[in-house]
Parts: sequence; structure tokens; C-alpha cells
Amino acid sequence: MSIADTGHSHLMDRVYRNQRHIYDLTRRYYLLGRDRLIAGLGARPGMRVLEVGCGTGRNLISALRRFPQAEFYGMDISSEMLATARAAACKARLEQRVSFAQGDATDFDPERAFGIRKFERVFMSYTVSMIPEWRRAVEQAMRNVAPGGSLHIVDFGQQEGLPRFFRALLFAWLGWFHVSPRADLREALGEIAAAHDATLDFQSLHRGYSWLAVLKRPA
Repeated sequence: MSIADTGHSHLMDRVYRNQRHIYDLTRRYYLLGRDRLIAGLGARPGMRVLEVGCGTGRNLISALRRFPQAEFYGMDISSEMLATARAAACKARLEQRVSFAQGDATDFDPERAFGIRKFERVFMSYTVSMIPEWRRAVEQAMRNVAPGGSLHIVDFGQQEGLPRFFRALLFAWLGWFHVSPRADLREALGEIAAAHDATLDFQSLHRGYSWLAVLKRPA
């Protein structure tokens, strides 16, 4: 079965077929922590950087402009989002600097898609909360990190420092878009880090509105 035939691919295409055109305009106000993640990549010249669930390509273009000597790659399960990402790269005149491929984050094979086995940096921005088998996706992302490289993740936290009514309203609204913040994200990342002899740096941002994590593999 091809990626395009999977149920989750169909769901994501259906959700974003029209919404992708205004996605970046609306998400800038509540997908907090993305630019902090990008700044923290610290991608040096020649480093290969992969975004898992690249969506509209907004993050990749921002990262490419910040680290122009690195190599950038993006994958997403939604063909609709990839169409927008490719168009955005062309509009920014960066289409020769970034490569895209369709794939399932839980079993993505970068060697088959890009001819590359490992990446010095892999990042996931607000994708963990949208992937049903998110643990498998994070584990696969970690397997794609080269020795000495790192996996960077930002996503919704549990709003632990914010009023309860805010959390209830936000989570109800996110549910309409099939987004489920992962309450056990920190514990899961700790287990995955241990399995790869990696270190875990986990931060709560904006009173728990978002969580930022970096898993670094030993060289």
C-alpha cells in the first residue's frame, strides 16, 4: 500500500486541503516555540537537517535562511501540504536548496527518499500531537539521527501554569483538528533517550503552553 492510500494520509489531506492556504497566517499566533527550536538547531555548514512533518515548509525556509550553508530536507504524509511547501520554496527562490518527500513518520526511510541514511539534525514542530502512533514516529526520528547529532521537538504542553478553563477551551478546539497534546511526552522521550544512550533536555515554555525537548546522541 502506498503512502497516499493510508487512512491517516487521507485524513490529513482532507483536513488541510483548504486550510493549508491560510495555515501559516493563523498558526503564527499559537504555535509558540517554533522559532526557538529553529534557533537551537545550530546547524553548521554541511550539516544535513530533516524536518519530520514539514507541513507548509515554513520552518524549513526559516531554518534555511538562518543556516544557509546547511542542507535541508522535509517529509510529510500529506500531499496537499507538500504541494504548499514546494510552492513556498519556489516563491522564496529556495527550491534548489531544499528537498521534499512524502512519507509516513512512523517508518520513514530517508535513504530511499533522499539517498541519505542519517542526519545531524532532525526536528519535529507540532507534529507529535497530530500523529496517532507518535511514539513510533519519535523512535523512527531518533534512528535517523547521526552519531553526535540531535533530535529537536516542540509541541503543545499541558498548560500546567495556565488557568484550567484555558486548557479546557484550547484542548476542545484542538480536537476539531485531530490534535492531541501528549501528557506523557516527557516520560516517553526519557525512555527513548535512554534506549539510544542519548541525553534529554526538556523545557516548559510559556507556563506550560508548549514543551521543547532536545535529545542528543553520543558521538
